[in-house]
Amino acid sequence: MTLLISSIAPALLIMFLIYKHDLEKEPIQMLVKAFFGGVLSIFIALAIALPLGLFESAFPSGILRAFYSAFFCAGIPEEFAKWLIFYWLIKKAPHFDQYYDGILYAIFISMGFALVENILYVMQGGIGVAVMRAVLSVPGHMLFVIPMGYYLSLSKFEAGKEAANHRILSLALPMLLHGTFDFILMYMGAKSNVSPFIAGLLVIAFVAFDIYIWRLGLKKIKLHIHKDKTYRHIDSNSKGETID
Repeated sequence: MTLLISSIAPALLIMFLIYKHDLEKEPIQMLVKAFFGGVLSIFIALAIALPLGLFESAFPSGILRAFYSAFFCAGIPEEFAKWLIFYWLIKKAPHFDQYYDGILYAIFISMGFALVENILYVMQGGIGVAVMRAVLSVPGHMLFVIPMGYYLSLSKFEAGKEAANHRILSLALPMLLHGTFDFILMYMGAKSNVSPFIAGLLVIAFVAFDIYIWRLGLKKIKLHIHKDKTYRHIDSNSKGETID
């Protein structure tokens, strides 16, 4: 029971904190739809990753194999699956009417994916895996999709010649962030016999990258919340002028 709670808690906490910052609360049924869409995205990701995984043996152990596994067996299939679910369930939904909503729904989709994945890993690996994944993997799934929601909101509300670029970024950036995150971890795990100096460099690289994606994610959240507050203020002023 302890393992089950520890595997579920991180995703629930993240969803609570993200929902708390929504200025105009989204309907619960939409959030539930996004969450279970994220669960569904696991099967889409597996359908892509499993065939690609057959080619892993073609790469020798080391940097090439870590790169292939991180990007083609994890980052690209998983983020494409989440992006596809967002487009299918959320993109044209009438409740998707604020900038922050894109980030909110993207994170709920991602947490549906992360929660199920976390249960599978934690129940097999124990409390040590639960702690490690609560600190790294589950927040990572949140951070990877913040640019997805950020740019999908821009493509929806600021249509024009930049809309296509925003759609591309909404998919490419999460893939790049996820792949890089996993690549560093996988390469660290594959190089157990490296010198302490190289091992130290890998740790520094991972910590620096983790700090970077946290700063990037928080910045994009703040930007969209600020936009929503600004437009809300403008709307309230215009309504006041109409009443007068």
